Amino acid sequence: MTRPDAPHKHGLPQRRQMPWPLPALLTWAACWALFMALGLLYIPVVWSLALATGLGLAAGLQADSGWRKLFIAAGFPLSLAASNLGVDLPPWAWLIPLALLLLLYPMSAWRDAPLFPTPQGILDGLDRVAPLQCTDRVLDAGCGLGAGLTELFRVYPLARLDGIERSWPLRFLCAWRCPFARVRHGDIWQEDWSPYSMVYMFQRPESMGPATEKARRELSKGSWLVSLEFEAPALKPVAVLQNRADKPVWVYRIE
Repeated sequence: MTRPDAPHKHGLPQRRQMPWPLPALLTWAACWALFMALGLLYIPVVWSLALATGLGLAAGLQADSGWRKLFIAAGFPLSLAASNLGVDLPPWAWLIPLALLLLLYPMSAWRDAPLFPTPQGILDGLDRVAPLQCTDRVLDAGCGLGAGLTELFRVYPLARLDGIERSWPLRFLCAWRCPFARVRHGDIWQEDWSPYSMVYMFQRPESMGPATEKARRELSKGSWLVSLEFEAPALKPVAVLQNRADKPVWVYRIE
């Protein structure tokens, strides 16, 4: 199994992250600033709540863990509820944050992974283990906001990249962020994998059993299944990339 010691780079700079909890504090301040500014413009308070909450949700998507996503996104509506300003809102208005969350991530998608972005540099060396041609198609199964597609494009700049995402808002944001890929709305389990030379996933441990069965059933011989962090126990990996000790990349070839 391959464990590269010195990951190679393809020209994309590493993004520097702000120390925690600065992202949360800045997001809450921005939400409150937007809420107050909309109030000065005489925007109805319900619309102000929706827009400010939406800003917090969008910012929370960039966090690198589920708890931080929730912490960032929930900060504004919770602080508004605790303030005197929240007293004037009708009771039904507090359903708006929940409705926005369900729109962003529908309940039908909860059996798949929450929005966990692919870290930068995590796929370094994948092109050496699993070389692809310019005519090969690669699917990011559950592409979210496009972090995985961005990594795949960095490693395979000539391949034809597809992304599929169940959430409509995330699908549109991903397509905007990743003009180099074809991003569609859909269900990764209903999607036909047979046209693809590689399927990349960052799902749940319990997703790997169905993914293995689907890959064996639909992928052609010699195609690749790549899973970030979670192993497919029924398959023997060709390689395990360990660019980060806590997030191995399992590389399988369909026989």
